[in-house]
Amino acid sequence: MIIQDQAAFPSKIKKHTECSLIHNLFVFNKSGICFYGRNFTDYIKVEKNLISPFISALMSFAKEMIGKKFKIIEMEDVKIVIFEKNSLYYGILCDMVENMTILEDIILKIHQRITSYLIKKNVNINAEIIYDPELNEAIEEVITIALSHEFGTQKEMEVVAYLKELISKDDIDGIILLTDRGKAIYSSYNNLDLKKFLKEVDFRVKIYNNSILKLFYTFKDEKFIFSEYVLDTYFIILVFGSNIKFGLAEHYLTKVVNKIKTTVAD
Repeated sequence: MIIQDQAAFPSKIKKHTECSLIHNLFVFNKSGICFYGRNFTDYIKVEKNLISPFISALMSFAKEMIGKKFKIIEMEDVKIVIFEKNSLYYGILCDMVENMTILEDIILKIHQRITSYLIKKNVNINAEIIYDPELNEAIEEVITIALSHEFGTQKEMEVVAYLKELISKDDIDGIILLTDRGKAIYSSYNNLDLKKFLKEVDFRVKIYNNSILKLFYTFKDEKFIFSEYVLDTYFIILVFGSNIKFGLAEHYLTKVVNKIKTTVAD
């Protein structure tokens, strides 16, 4: 399924940000006919006319077998997330660690653009394939704004540079910096290892809503995880080995939190 994108208008997203974790979007009807698709990066290119019928068939099979439609297909370091909006289906191929809340927000905005376009142009989604630069621009604007919001400023990049330097310390096994919405801004782990931590973090995010701001806990492989919310905007996680002294770990956490506060607030 890795072939050249047949759309006449190449994506600009891969030219403007290397932070994009969204590689492909395809929109199809209940019959599995894909009437709109876009490749956004060079990481992986999907033939939309092959994958959408495949996913549609899998969804029908799952519905018959277990009475439920699946929403995610995981494939090593990437996943396909399916969203159903009225009579349309949206598939996003993205990195494994991409946050579901952000994807949901993006698809909601794209659905509004798609719906307005279909009505305005009187498109028959059962018989037509859309190659329209106007629609491409509108959808790419939605994704670019969403990603820019998460990876926003030069100050955040300064924080990331500091964390990259800090991870060289022998005392620290790993560092993860998230936004308050769970978007990974920086991680010293690869995507597969990060995925395991984010499942734990999702639970901690729910705890934060009950006003627990600083958390110390152990992971199942005997790692100590020290984390804290910063400025109601970021969530920093430091991972240490089991032999770390509690006071030293807390010192590192305080140091990082203060660095984020002073850098972003300046």
